[in-house]
Amino acid sequence: MQTAAPILIVEDDVLVRMVAAAALEDAGYRVIEADCAAEALELLAAEESVSVLFTDINMPGMDGIQLARLASERRPGLTVVLTSGYEQPSPDELPARGRFLPKPYLPEEMMAVITSIAA
Repeated sequence: MQTAAPILIVEDDVLVRMVAAAALEDAGYRVIEADCAAEALELLAAEESVSVLFTDINMPGMDGIQLARLASERRPGLTVVLTSGYEQPSPDELPARGRFLPKPYLPEEMMAVITSIAA
């Protein structure tokens, strides 16, 4: 089941971001892309219909956990998917509507998480 609401992907590695965005777009999702937390926060403020924030944890500046916390405070209904190949957040670091997807992940694994959220 696809969602009309866009998914915001935040990833500083352009190739990883492109692959994730392409997989979601191929499945019919609308995707917005950001390469850092600051840009993501601007996009969240401008695009109130974003339903899912899909973010890497390890980014320069504000990391994905900080971004998830701040975004969830500003948008309590927002679902957040955190991803990392280096660390797994503790349960108390995940927002109330948060999930974790370890890297490396296959597009099919990412889609399974997104589909379960949209269902």
